[in-house]
Amino acid sequence: MRRRTSEGALRAAPVLWSLLLAVVLLGGALGPGFVLTYDMVWVPDLSVRPDFLGLGSGLPRAVPSDLVVALLDEVVPGMLLQKAALLLSLVLAGVGAWRLLPPGNWVASVAAATVYVWNPFVVERLGIGHWPLLMTYAALPWILRAARGWGAGERTSAGVVLWVAVGSLSPVGGILAAVFALLCVAAPRAGARRRLLWTGCAAAALNAPWIVAGALHASNAVSDPVGVEVFAARGEGGAPTLVSLLGLGGIWNADVVPVSRTTWAGVVAVLLVLVVCAAGVRAWRRSSPRGEVVALTTAGVVGLLVALAGSVAPGAVEWLVAHVPGGGLVRDGSRFVALLAPLQAILFGFGVARIAAAVPARQLGATVATGLVLAPLALMPDAAWGLSGQLRAVSYPDELAEARAAMQEERAAGAAGDLLSLPFTSYRRPGWNHGRRVLDPVGRWFPVDYLASDTLVVSGRVVGGEDERAARVADLLGTLTGAELTQALRDEGIGWVVVDREATRAVAAETGEEPPDVAGAVEVHGGRLYTLSRLGPGDVADPEPPGGRRLAYALLALAWASAAAAVVLAAARLVLVRTGRGEMRRRR
Repeated sequence: MRRRTSEGALRAAPVLWSLLLAVVLLGGALGPGFVLTYDMVWVPDLSVRPDFLGLGSGLPRAVPSDLVVALLDEVVPGMLLQKAALLLSLVLAGVGAWRLLPPGNWVASVAAATVYVWNPFVVERLGIGHWPLLMTYAALPWILRAARGWGAGERTSAGVVLWVAVGSLSPVGGILAAVFALLCVAAPRAGARRRLLWTGCAAAALNAPWIVAGALHASNAVSDPVGVEVFAARGEGGAPTLVSLLGLGGIWNADVVPVSRTTWAGVVAVLLVLVVCAAGVRAWRRSSPRGEVVALTTAGVVGLLVALAGSVAPGAVEWLVAHVPGGGLVRDGSRFVALLAPLQAILFGFGVARIAAAVPARQLGATVATGLVLAPLALMPDAAWGLSGQLRAVSYPDELAEARAAMQEERAAGAAGDLLSLPFTSYRRPGWNHGRRVLDPVGRWFPVDYLASDTLVVSGRVVGGEDERAARVADLLGTLTGAELTQALRDEGIGWVVVDREATRAVAAETGEEPPDVAGAVEVHGGRLYTLSRLGPGDVADPEPPGGRRLAYALLALAWASAAAAVVLAAARLVLVRTGRGEMRRRR
């Protein structure tokens, strides 16, 4: 009985340790309410809408993540779903990194899991709200494990496909997961070509929704080259950009960088990790197949090169962004340093184990190992508890629910059209969110497609958006007024206007601009913070989807069907294997 209990504790250790790290890291983010920070905007009930399929006028940056969330929160409340996504991504990341190391090597496994969860990449992406990218990050170790088994003759091809699906909730995430999977299955063993072909086809199918939606926007899928300089990787704490990237940092937004990363502790942390990783190289190469060594090294080099490109070769990246549709995906190049993380975790684990083993006294060796394992936490302590409380959960104002109910009543009576969110700026600093900057959350509250500005202002630099409809509406708001503006908005398919009074006052104080005069708007909700109005009277235009209605619907239906088929077939194959209908050899 005692032996069974001990074995159960050993099996649960990866989950328990990763869960502990995740809870300490998230802290107040797990409390009641929603975490709203920069690009992370969750609402209680996200309605399914055409924009989430890729039919909107803007580029499909949130395809397919928005649709996945909208479907899941029909079953799980949005507040719980957000916490589950954040917690699950960190736990999966830690457990996956733990299991990349040889079984039985506890010191190496704990060290790998710790450094994979508690590092600048995870912390900074939490701060900026890139939760789909964290799901990609969590999937990478599992992709590698499934690829190992597949190359060794095990029936784990379905695992590769399903983990690539988990990592493909955003365009950049889909690219990272696909590149990593292709590198991992390309090991020079029997059947490598077949594995590459199947993985490539599966990755293409899983990413088809945003690829096809992006192709439909090809005429406006290039980006403002100003963004290359704005979003280029940065050095932290006085360290060169390359050093910060090697430490999995380097994000462009200084507001989400922990203070400890800007001091001597940040430099020491990077150097410590690199030294320990160097100590683990020989053991890793001895214990790993040559193909895996090549794959992980190549992935790390590719990630570093893309991350550095905006800093060392801005002209080339600017040309790419300005002339190649979809080139804007590489503007925030530091996201690609995720490809280096699995290699770093493995090397760090082997390095800690080797250093501890080299200490003559066993008790002293255990002390050294413990110190090295906990060093990432000790050198970045302000990452704990949701970036020292910055990521605490908040509650939305009650009047947003009242405004949504008022809209639903009007729609039941025949009112139509998309929603325009004013002031026409992309980010807000709501007082009820403790003044923390967040992408305009108001539109997502309502059950209709909404139009918000996609122009960004970063440190006084204006980065133009790609949404032609948003650009037209911005021009209308700046040049027309009264009944003329109302009719022009209706011609653009706008049937509703929601005004954020707090943000309007902030814009007026900063720029002196007064809110636009929309004549004939019928107020259906007037609150202290928000007002919702219906534009009337007259018909609201039905905007044509990019690429033409029939063509857009047909291509997107095919793309979504392909992605769904890849997931369903892989899941069915996995069930067959697990139920014994497909014999699976024991993993190493």
